[in-house]
Amino acid sequence: MISENNAMKKMIVSNFHNRYSGILSLSDISLFLVDRNGEILHEFISSPDFCTNLCKESSQSVCSDYRKQIKNRHYNNFFCKYGLNNIILPIEVDNEIMGFIGGMQVYLKENEYKKYMVNAQSFTKENDVKLEFIAKAIGSLKTVESNKIVVHEQLCHHIAKNIALDLKDTINEKKPHVSTLSIEKEMLEKKIIDLEVKNMSLVVNPHFVFNTLNSIARIAYFEKSHTIEELIYCLSDLLRYNLNQGDQLHTVAAEIDNIEKYLHIQKVRFRSRLDYVIDVPDQVQSMRIPNMIIQPIVDNAINHGITGNRDGGIVKIYAESMKNTLIIFVADNGNGFPQEVYNKIHRGDCPSGYGFSSTDKRLKQYYGNAYGLKIVKSDFSGSTVSITIPKKHPGGV
Repeated sequence: MISENNAMKKMIVSNFHNRYSGILSLSDISLFLVDRNGEILHEFISSPDFCTNLCKESSQSVCSDYRKQIKNRHYNNFFCKYGLNNIILPIEVDNEIMGFIGGMQVYLKENEYKKYMVNAQSFTKENDVKLEFIAKAIGSLKTVESNKIVVHEQLCHHIAKNIALDLKDTINEKKPHVSTLSIEKEMLEKKIIDLEVKNMSLVVNPHFVFNTLNSIARIAYFEKSHTIEELIYCLSDLLRYNLNQGDQLHTVAAEIDNIEKYLHIQKVRFRSRLDYVIDVPDQVQSMRIPNMIIQPIVDNAINHGITGNRDGGIVKIYAESMKNTLIIFVADNGNGFPQEVYNKIHRGDCPSGYGFSSTDKRLKQYYGNAYGLKIVKSDFSGSTVSITIPKKHPGGV
């Protein structure tokens, strides 16, 4: 039987770069292959200079913290003595450990302070290197978000499992169709990782957004750009409102307040080319409606009704309280909907950019087919869209 080191070295020479180049592009955090003795056989993604040149006894082996984890059979995430987050995963074939996948070597945000507690002076005597190099090596250690850690963990698990499958085939000299299944499995797992990474890339930390906006607003304040400051705070409120509310029911008053902030921003943009009027009776202000059902229609009135007019126009939002229903109207004095768009909307085939389909579906799913959006007017003098909802939602509130 081929030894595990020889088998892994043979795999490294033959196909490591080709096989994993695609998924390795998903991360820039260190990842390496280690044998059972702690010797580094291959670096997929290079380790930071601090770990390579200062912590390890040899550039070809892992540091003492990794050796301790391997000796004690503590496989998974761990923190080294300098506070860096690391990972060590076994590569197992028939319940026998053949080697390890290691890496990470980064700070989580909550542990970043430990970087500044590393004693640079202590390395000058041990490693006989200049203090300047040590300081740069410490300073270049990465701090990453927790979601990036999760993606890298998946990457490490994926590679560890696939190396184990390939080793099993190599050592036991299994039939070719087993290797084919292994490659198919690898391709499926790669797709899963790709999807998860894409999903995570869409998630923006709201605290980061708000802190950034507030910082820009403060700069505008000190530079006496008060209009910019006001707009930034309006935008911050809009984002916070939408993120906090989700699909919850909330009051008409809250929705109208949100719309006013949006219209204020648009008013600054269009200046005298845009006017707006909001007339919603006090008695319906406390009614609860789904989040963001008015704003897409108002946005449509501005972008498709007002923007194209040389002299601009006016947007009106008003409401009528019937016996069992509330009807909210959004009207503009533009040129109406183009005939082809009007026809598509009535066929339920509204083109993107008009804000109808998703809002109408939300209302119908929540209240029933009798409710939703309707174009009650569309001609050369403008358009009017109605939003009809019951005064009591399905839960009876």
